[in-house]
Amino acid sequence: MKIKRQLIIFTLLGFLSVPVAVSAQQEPDAIALENDEFQNNFYESLKQKGIENYDKAIQSLYKCLKTQPENPVIHHELGKNFLAQKNYAEAEKSFQKAIDLDPKQRWYWNGLYDVYYETKDFNRSIPVVQKLISFDKKFQDDLVSLYMYTQQFDKALALINEMDVTTGLTSTLEMYKLQILSDAKYRKPEKENLEQAIKNNPTEESNYIQLIYLYSESNQEDKALEVAKKLEKAIPTSDWAQVSLFKFHLNNREPQKAADAMFLVLKSKKIDTKIKHRVLNEFLIFSNNTNSFKKELAQAVDYLSEDPNVNVPKEIGTFFLEKKKYADAIAYFEKSLSRKNDDIGTIELLLQAYTDTGQYDAVNKKATDYLDLFPTHAKLYFFAGMAQNQLKNYKKALELLQTGMDFVVEDRALEINLNIQMGEAYHGLGDEKKKESYFIKADQLLKQKK
Repeated sequence: MKIKRQLIIFTLLGFLSVPVAVSAQQEPDAIALENDEFQNNFYESLKQKGIENYDKAIQSLYKCLKTQPENPVIHHELGKNFLAQKNYAEAEKSFQKAIDLDPKQRWYWNGLYDVYYETKDFNRSIPVVQKLISFDKKFQDDLVSLYMYTQQFDKALALINEMDVTTGLTSTLEMYKLQILSDAKYRKPEKENLEQAIKNNPTEESNYIQLIYLYSESNQEDKALEVAKKLEKAIPTSDWAQVSLFKFHLNNREPQKAADAMFLVLKSKKIDTKIKHRVLNEFLIFSNNTNSFKKELAQAVDYLSEDPNVNVPKEIGTFFLEKKKYADAIAYFEKSLSRKNDDIGTIELLLQAYTDTGQYDAVNKKATDYLDLFPTHAKLYFFAGMAQNQLKNYKKALELLQTGMDFVVEDRALEINLNIQMGEAYHGLGDEKKKESYFIKADQLLKQKK
């Protein structure tokens, strides 16, 4: 970092030399004195800006302007300090002055763009970014975004299509294009353009993908399938063809072909994770509705089990739990916990699934085992105590439930259930008086909850 700063300072000094016209009118000693003072003030401004003391930096820069009022570097530095203070009006004036003095310096334009971007003045940003593109083509991405923000969709689409040919499209630009083309106004000419583009260059995958999307969005599934098949034939290695073919096979009741296409999608490194999740979700719904292809579903889940953002086995297990398909739910919760055994949310769901199926031995064992990991988690004591009640081990149940009650924190529903289970335990032990006292307490808590 130090090397970089030194280079910047030396570069700036190249712009800070005293004008020849001025030096010709002064004695050599006076010139040296002025130059020293100027540089001292400039260095002081850099130092103060470095410690975020922007007011003092600005004061030093104003001193510099007294001797060199037309030096664009000083105006640029003023702009940066004003911008850091969020004094956008003065920052804009300073950057604009630097540009007026030297329009060939990209960084002055960058500063002005920063002002407009931070103030969300997107319309005024556009001509600045158009100028920045002459320095760096990468600013085309920014220009597309600005056209989108200002709803100039014709211009955005024209630039996107131009970039598609010259530089290729990022995922963001692909998304913008699909967003624009979701408007029927743009679909018909774009379809014709894409069909012609495919004829001209049959190995350009992106044209097929966009055309498939357009046909699908306008409910022309047959045409979309036709394009997907063309893509598969033209580019046999295309993963994207499988996304469309998966859906078509599923709709045409060809589940094995759909499963095969799904696996190709899930294996692909080219296809976005969100699309993979969507494909898996559609196959999950199909498998649930037909009560078939469970083995293929489990294989599909394995492909996404390492997703850092979504606990896929847990989500699938929750789906089946809501559908009251407890065996399937338990299998996926167990799968999830085999990879991450300290997810308390999954543990609770698993215990609930075992409870709903009356597997109290399993509930007791699982809850007790997990208490080693979570010794203060009240709900685990509830599950273990409830299971002991069902197994008629009432003294053990009371011990667990009373301990669990000590760890309840602002969970009225759990407190109610613990009291009910304690009442059940005393009932099992033949102490009807205590049973009633706990049932009454549970009823009072229930009324408070309402």
